[in-house]
Amino acid sequence: MTHDQALILRYAAGSDVGQHRGGNEDASYATARLLAVADGMGGHAAGEVASAEAVAALEELDTRLADANLDEVDLGADLADAIRAAATRLEDRVADDPELTGMGTTVTAMLWNTPQFALGHIGDSRCYRLRGDELTQLTHDHTMVQTLVDQGRLTPELAERHPSRSVLVRALLAGVSAEPDITLDTAEADDVYLLCSDGLTDVVKADGIKQVLLEVTSKGTSLEDAVQALIDVANAGGGPDNITCVLAHVVPAE
Repeated sequence: MTHDQALILRYAAGSDVGQHRGGNEDASYATARLLAVADGMGGHAAGEVASAEAVAALEELDTRLADANLDEVDLGADLADAIRAAATRLEDRVADDPELTGMGTTVTAMLWNTPQFALGHIGDSRCYRLRGDELTQLTHDHTMVQTLVDQGRLTPELAERHPSRSVLVRALLAGVSAEPDITLDTAEADDVYLLCSDGLTDVVKADGIKQVLLEVTSKGTSLEDAVQALIDVANAGGGPDNITCVLAHVVPAE
């Protein structure tokens, strides 16, 4: 690839209810500009409402940018504003229906002007990047257990098995100021990016994820097949939660 050769994003998304849940409270979104995963929480189908509202706010951003000159867009600021708008949508829904009180959702989203992107994150859904043969987690879990690891009070090995590993310290909640992490980065040709809910990462460890993503870059496995492979391995491991994956492959424009 020459230095000035344009890069484009190929993408695929998939979701599965898993082996033990009666419904799917995850939501996802994928276009050439915006990728997102949201994992809802709350009883009486409130989690499903929360994740759908978060994705709807991000879809509004994607639609607004359809005819924009992305070189003039502040990717990080626009993505942060959309996530804050999602929190407002949750607040409005709770005001209309008090039974939804307490609902919330994680959000992990990427806004692209390829090869640049902004990554927005709140909760414990994750974003990974495969570059060459190195898999890197680009997000930081907003969980009680991760806080203990950061403080040196718990080892990462014990954190993986901790019974409270899914207890969040930050999420998108109605009536709570949204505080997403926003980072800016630049992709390279042949990078693979994975956004996923914890229904994958609670079951499939980093090495297992890496092996599936390597199939995309080394063997030409389609993104659709790789998404399904990730879902299948999570279900084979027990599938205790909903499983949602969005994959993107950065490739030279034809």
